[in-house]
Amino acid sequence: MAEHLPYKPKPGEIPTNPGVYRFLDADGRVLYVGKAKNLRQRLSNYFAPLRTLHERTRRMVTTAVKVEWTVVPTDVDSLQLEYQWIKEFDPPFNVKYRDDKSYPFLAVTLADEAPRVMVTRNRRIRGAKYFGPYPKVWAVRDTIDLMLKVFPIRTCSDSSYKRAMQTGKPCFPGQIGKCGGPCSQRVTIDEHRAIVDDFVAFMQGGDERFTRELTAQMKEAAAALDFELAARYRDQLESIDAVLTKSALVLPEKADADLFGIAEDELDAAVHVFIVRGGRVRGVSSHTIDKELDISGGELVDQVLQRAYGEASGADVPRHVIVPTLPPAHDELEQFLRERRGAKVEIQVAQRGQRAELMRSASLNAQQALVRHKSKRTSDFATRSQALADLQDALGMNEAPLRIECYDISHLQGTNVVGSMVVFEDGLPRKDQYRSFSIASTTDDTDSIRQVLTRRLAHLDEPEEPTVDAVELATRDEDGVVTETNTRRRFSYPPQLLLVDGGQPQVNAAARALRESGRSDIALAGIAKRLEELWLPDDDFPVILPRSSEALYLVQRLRDEAHRFAIRHQRSRRKRDIRSVLGDVPGLGDARIKALLRHFGSVAALRQATVPQLQELPGIGPRLAETIHQTLARG
Repeated sequence: MAEHLPYKPKPGEIPTNPGVYRFLDADGRVLYVGKAKNLRQRLSNYFAPLRTLHERTRRMVTTAVKVEWTVVPTDVDSLQLEYQWIKEFDPPFNVKYRDDKSYPFLAVTLADEAPRVMVTRNRRIRGAKYFGPYPKVWAVRDTIDLMLKVFPIRTCSDSSYKRAMQTGKPCFPGQIGKCGGPCSQRVTIDEHRAIVDDFVAFMQGGDERFTRELTAQMKEAAAALDFELAARYRDQLESIDAVLTKSALVLPEKADADLFGIAEDELDAAVHVFIVRGGRVRGVSSHTIDKELDISGGELVDQVLQRAYGEASGADVPRHVIVPTLPPAHDELEQFLRERRGAKVEIQVAQRGQRAELMRSASLNAQQALVRHKSKRTSDFATRSQALADLQDALGMNEAPLRIECYDISHLQGTNVVGSMVVFEDGLPRKDQYRSFSIASTTDDTDSIRQVLTRRLAHLDEPEEPTVDAVELATRDEDGVVTETNTRRRFSYPPQLLLVDGGQPQVNAAARALRESGRSDIALAGIAKRLEELWLPDDDFPVILPRSSEALYLVQRLRDEAHRFAIRHQRSRRKRDIRSVLGDVPGLGDARIKALLRHFGSVAALRQATVPQLQELPGIGPRLAETIHQTLARG
C-alpha cells in the first residue's frame, strides 16, 4: 500500500476558508460529504499517512479518486450546504438511517377550508401541522377522541365533507356528534377555524390557559345555576386532564425541548428522541444508523440534528435541544436552527436535575433500540433460514452453508500482521470457536490469506484433543471468546463455505490453499469492499446480492465481525510490541530504539524509566524524553 494518495492536493492548494468537501470515486459518485471551518486543516487529516488512518476512513479515501471542495462565506453556510449535498447525493460513507418503521402522527390539515384532524404516517401533506410521533396508532386515536370533547373539529374525509356541504346533510360523524365541522351546521367556517387554532395551541403546550379558562367558565355557570352547562365544562376539564395524565410532567411547565439519547458501537448507532412541549412528552421516536466512517460522538450528534431539523420550521424547532455530547461546531448549528425557528435556540448537555434524569431515560431507550436492531434478524429462525437459502442460491451451492467461516487480515503498514477466523453456525456467531493467527513473515495480503487457510485446513478431520501449534487462540474479551486453552473445540469441523475479505486476488489465493490441501468440497467466495459483490474463484464477474437480501445482511455481519476481531487482536499484539509502540514517536528511529532497549536491559525497566533517566541516553533531549515517557504510559 502506498504511503500517500495519488490525488492528494498540492501544498497550499486547499484554502483555509470554511467550506464543504466531497470525495468522489472513478465513476463520479459522491462517496462522502463533510464540512469544515478550515478546509486545509480538515482535509489534511484524510491525507495523513495511510497507516495512521482508521480502517474505514482508509477504505473511503482509497476508494475515492479525487476530492472537491466549495468555499462558503460563513460556517453556517457550510452546514447548510453539507445538509443539501447529503440529501442530494446520499453518499454511502455518510451515516445512514435505518428507520425500521414509520411512526403515526396526529395531523391537522391547516391548508383546508375547514381543517380536519387525522392519524397519518404521511409527513408530506401540504400545509399540515404535525404532532407526535406516537409509539402506537391507538395512542393517537385515544388522544383525538378525548380532545374532540373539548375542541370539536372536523374528522371526516374530504369526500364526505364535500358531499355534506353540497347536500346540506351532515356527514355520519357529524350526525352522531363526533364531528364539529361546518357540515354539521353547528358552527361557521370562521368559528371552526378558531376552534382549530385553539386545538393547535393546546397541542403545542398551551394547556394551562385552557384549563384556567374552562375552570372559570364552569364556576360561572354553576353560580348562574346553569348546571347542565357547568357539567359540560366539567366533562371537558376531565378530558383535558385525561390527555395530560397520559403524558406526565417531566420538565418545568413552560419548557419546550427535544432530548436526543444516543447509543453506539463501532458500526451502528441508535437515537431515541423525547419531544417535550409544555413540560410534557408529546412525542417519541427511535431510529438506527449505519456508521460507515469512524466519527466522534459530537460529529454523530451534528449529523443527527441536521437530519432532525433540516426541513423543520417554526415551533417544530424547540427552544432547547438537549444532547449527550456537544457537536464540534455547536455555535454554527445553533445559528442553523435559529434560522429555522425564527427565535433563539440553545444546544445543551444535561448536567443535573430533571433534564439529566430524562436524558438517562432517553439513552437507555436508545441502548435498547440498538440491541433490538442487532438481534432483530438473528433472533428469527425463519429469517436466518432465508438468508442461508439466499446465499446458497447466489453461490450455486448444493446445500445451505450451515457452518460459515470468514477470514480477514489486519496489519499496520506491513507489521504485526494477524489473521482472524470467525464462525457462524445456522446464521449465528459461535464466538467460542473464533481463532486468530499470527503471521511471522508475509509478502502481501494474498500471501497472508494463503498462509492462514493452509494452517486452518491442516486441522480438518482431526480428533478433538489437546494440541499446540502455530495457531494462536484469542484472549478472552467481553465477547466471551475462549482464552489460553490448548483444546480446539470443534476446530476440526469442516465448513460448507469459506469467506475471505477481498476481491479476486484474495479469492484466488484462498483457492490455491484449498487445492493444496486437497479440499474440493468447500465453497469459497470473497467479499468485495462495496459489499454488494461476492467474487467466486476464476469468475470474471462478481455475484451481486440485492440490497434487501437477507443474505447480504448475513454477509455484512460476517465481514464486519471478522474485521473487528482481526483489528482487536492486531491492536493487542501491537501494544505488547514495544518496538511498534516506540516506532510512532517522531524522531525515534530503529537505532535509538535499540539503544534504549540495550541501555535499560528489559522492556519492563524501560516502561518504568523516568524522564530524567531517558535523557541520559545520547541524542534524547527533554522534549523527546517526555514524548517517549507519555507514549509508554499510554501503551
